[in-house]
Amino acid sequence: MRAARLHEYTHDMSNGLSIDEVDAPQAASGDDVVVEVEGAGWCQTDNHIIEGMWEQYVPQDLPMTLGHENAGTVVETGDDVDIVSEGDQVICHPVQTCGTCRPCRQGETMYCENDAFNGLTTDGGFADQLLTSDRSVIPLPEGVDPADIAPHADAGITAYHAAKKAVDGLNPGDTAVVIGIGGLGHIGLQCLDAMCAADLVAVDIKQSARDLADDLGAHYTIDPESEDVASEVEAISDGVGAAQVLDFVGADETTALAPDICAAGGDHHIIGYGGHIHEPAQALVNGEFAYQGNIVGQYTELQELVALVERGAVDLHTTQYGLNDVNTVAQKLEDREIDGRAVITP
Repeated sequence: MRAARLHEYTHDMSNGLSIDEVDAPQAASGDDVVVEVEGAGWCQTDNHIIEGMWEQYVPQDLPMTLGHENAGTVVETGDDVDIVSEGDQVICHPVQTCGTCRPCRQGETMYCENDAFNGLTTDGGFADQLLTSDRSVIPLPEGVDPADIAPHADAGITAYHAAKKAVDGLNPGDTAVVIGIGGLGHIGLQCLDAMCAADLVAVDIKQSARDLADDLGAHYTIDPESEDVASEVEAISDGVGAAQVLDFVGADETTALAPDICAAGGDHHIIGYGGHIHEPAQALVNGEFAYQGNIVGQYTELQELVALVERGAVDLHTTQYGLNDVNTVAQKLEDREIDGRAVITP
């Protein structure tokens, strides 16, 4: 079968992956599930993996097939699998967990001590077929196209996971700021709109992204290149500040906004990454705000997100590309030429 594989780390996105012929996966264990991939979302993390940014954090044996946002049709199952059958359409949580370690027993599956992460630590879905497990697949509602929903497998639940935490700190009339209305941010904005009654403020340098935010439920938009974000948030919130900030950019410039836009006791959730936090400790003490890190959501949160999608509360804006276009997509994302989410359709 065909697979888009990373052989060596590089900053040249236009030539990062190669299309190789490899053996198709087989269901060798009782809980294995083999999926014919119909859609695989491209993520900024894929660019970071190609750059080698994750090498110091997780084990990566190259060459490796990338792609961690996958959906498609089951073509084979292990003998012990009963949640899905051949022919079922599924979305695949990117992490396969053991179910028996202490974090798994406590329900904190994202901290599994024996996990495998498609496209990050093991082969992913930029290929004709994907090997996963019965603990990671969720049957799709009838009428949902796997290529349309695939990015929710990681981008969606990462955004949903952050929004769900933020909603706990939002009362009606509070202000919530969403920074970056891109592949994850446009999902996070919709999740907030569906789950709370706060005033939603979208911040993005691109006019097209701000227009999208308007369409998806933002009450206010801010252009950080022509407007002072702190002053605008102060005016919108009547001087209180934002009770919750969802930062889908994670650059030095956006994390630095926290002391000036967070309300007392508020949270600045960091979902995007690549930058740093350089704020003095006194700023956090004085404002009593907190930086909150966010990893991909859990299996149950993917179920909850699929329910929101089925009800029409969350809509993905996607553009589809063939498997041979993977390097084009990587370069387009690097150049900020993609609105919404790119989906590879092998």
